Amino acid sequence: MRVHLEERVAIAAPPEAVFAAVADWEGQSEWVALTRVTADGGPHRVGERLVAETRLAGIGFSDPMEVTRFEPPSRIDVRHLGRVVQGTGTFVVEPAPGGAWFVWAEDVDLPFGLAGRLGFVVVGPAFRLLLRRSLRRLARRVESRPHLPRRPA
Repeated sequence: MRVHLEERVAIAAPPEAVFAAVADWEGQSEWVALTRVTADGGPHRVGERLVAETRLAGIGFSDPMEVTRFEPPSRIDVRHLGRVVQGTGTFVVEPAPGGAWFVWAEDVDLPFGLAGRLGFVVVGPAFRLLLRRSLRRLARRVESRPHLPRRPA
């Protein structure tokens, strides 16, 4: 069974600054709840590999991913390659008055069959809460940094 999760946040910063913060894989460790992210060290590109390690009280899982779409300054898509998390993720940055909208969407296949579906009834709301919390942390992080003024159109 595949589930769709999506949250968005308004960020009072230029879209380019929001995109740069989102594409900073290791920097995601500072705002994505309970997660440490590492990347293969190469330039950002389609085919780039990264791993998100999520832990709570010493229990966790590894989420290897591959970038399948990289379109600065607006979109990054990833494919989850792990045993626990499979599916796709999308980060979209959209210009907005006074800054940008950041949208994080996940389309994931629930693991463990029926047990996974039943477990998601409990875990799903907590995951959504952590996702919203992470987006608020990202917004505070990006908004607290000085930004170059926008170029005139």
